Amino acid sequence: MRIVGGKYRGRIFTPGKTFKARPTTDMAKESLFNVLQNSIDFEQIRALDLFSGTGSISYELTSRGCPDVTAVEINPAHIQFIKDVIEKLKEKNIRLVKSNVFVFAARIKEQFDLIFADPPYDHPKFDEVAELIFKNNLLKPGGLFILEHSGQFDYSHHPGFKELRRYGSVHFSLFESQPEEN
Repeated sequence: MRIVGGKYRGRIFTPGKTFKARPTTDMAKESLFNVLQNSIDFEQIRALDLFSGTGSISYELTSRGCPDVTAVEINPAHIQFIKDVIEKLKEKNIRLVKSNVFVFAARIKEQFDLIFADPPYDHPKFDEVAELIFKNNLLKPGGLFILEHSGQFDYSHHPGFKELRRYGSVHFSLFESQPEEN
């Protein structure tokens, strides 16, 4: 796993062969962040990385100056890997939470400018993740939610759906919360 941009660009971390997560490919991650950098001031946002896995997205966000990243993961081996990388980077802007994402989302009372979710493609509640974000009001008005998924899912009819980005076999559905009206 390689950090593709920002102050940690080029740093490589290897989770090991027994690691169960499927990290976002470097090509897909780099393409997505190239799009995001034109519309997001990373130094001004609060971000949430759900189903963190290797923590790859969290590192990309802090590498680009994001001052407040919350990474949520439940697998103890993944948690340990993320802790080790945070320590090696000497990164202070990532808050690691060990929790089931569905429990976390129902309990947290915070909102985020950017939410990224990369659930395991075979997760039994995969099709509930998009609604989880909006039902629990986790996204700030005008915020962006990105869901990584396989080609078998189509979110184009979801009320918050903005666009679909495809990079090889990786699909990102982007959703926006509607700004509050005055």
